[in-house]
Amino acid sequence: QVQLVESGGGLVQAGGSLRLSCAASGSIFDINAMGWYRQAPGKQRELVAVITRAGTITYADSVKGRFTISRDNAKNTVYLQMNSLKPEDTADYYCTAARRGSNWRAYGMDFWGKGTLVTVSS
Repeated sequence: QVQLVESGGGLVQAGGSLRLSCAASGSIFDINAMGWYRQAPGKQRELVAVITRAGTITYADSVKGRFTISRDNAKNTVYLQMNSLKPEDTADYYCTAARRGSNWRAYGMDFWGKGTLVTVSS
């Protein structure tokens, strides 16, 4: 089993920046992809950014050029640097991970954190 703990959420004005962190523990050698999804009130959960152990990155179109995902495999931690934040970025942000060999694009992620709230005021 894998445990994911997020930190770094909070309240920021539009145009500001926040950095989210997610530390993984447990059976970390089982993990390949790690990343972030978000869910705004009344909306479905959506992919924000995912990075594989080898460094392949996927971003949602809505965050390209503003958000940067990175990963420290030695620390089992994934980061999300969020710049030029907009009110529409307001959501609960969830850290997530997929097992090695799993097709997360087709079948979804295997592990989830409890989420951290990001609120962007206009």
